Amino acid sequence: MHAGIRSIVASVLYGASLAALAAQYSPPPKLEPLPDVPPPPPEIANDPELQPQVTVTRRDNETVEEYRVNGKVTMVKVTPRHGKPYFLVADGPDGALMRRESLDSGVKVPLWLLFSF
Repeated sequence: MHAGIRSIVASVLYGASLAALAAQYSPPPKLEPLPDVPPPPPEIANDPELQPQVTVTRRDNETVEEYRVNGKVTMVKVTPRHGKPYFLVADGPDGALMRRESLDSGVKVPLWLLFSF
């Protein structure tokens, strides 16, 4: 019987402490709206100046595509009539063109599964 009385007394004290905490709570002061924030900058992908300008030149035995950004050649794709296409990619600060058989850099990012739900 004493255990029942203890649980009743504990419940009454718990309820009284919650009522005391609720009485001390006051709502936050009047909130003000945030100042006007400028819109985020437009996406770089939509900037026409940063889009590459492609010049395609067709010859008897090959097709040459030149990609320019701000007037500088950044890449040239050469597609021979017979054979695999290759790329000349601007490399280094001077923009010297280096031949590559593909645009794959060879770097493989590890893709490990850490968690699955």
